[in-house]
Amino acid sequence: MTTYQVTPHDTRTAPDTRPSAAAKPVRWAADAVAAMREGARLYLDYSAQSLWRVDRMIDEIRRDGAPYAAVENALRGFGAYAGEVIARQTGAEWWATGGDHWIRTPDGRLWDPFDEARRCFAGNGSLRLLCRDATGAGQ
Repeated sequence: MTTYQVTPHDTRTAPDTRPSAAAKPVRWAADAVAAMREGARLYLDYSAQSLWRVDRMIDEIRRDGAPYAAVENALRGFGAYAGEVIARQTGAEWWATGGDHWIRTPDGRLWDPFDEARRCFAGNGSLRLLCRDATGAGQ
């Protein structure tokens, strides 16, 4: 099934070729990019290098003592952003089941950037290292 985005003038644009599982994570990532640009003056460009800044931001939030419940949505956005970085660099696809989302890289491996964002907040994870492992950049 091909889906089209329809503008108010009812002209059709290119078909949306991304799987429907990508809809929410792509939106969460875009929201995180906008929030960081507007609130923290942090510019995220969907590059692997930008994940250094995201890891540092999560580290600062943790050091400030923010309770998890207060930053849960931000962490979700950061995880989605890391997943989008991986997807754009490797051609990976978002997969979803039961409300959970993962990235599936072309080699068939599944990655959970949301869990990694939570681990980063707990002090024992890194979205930058997740991306490095998922893209094979460290090999």
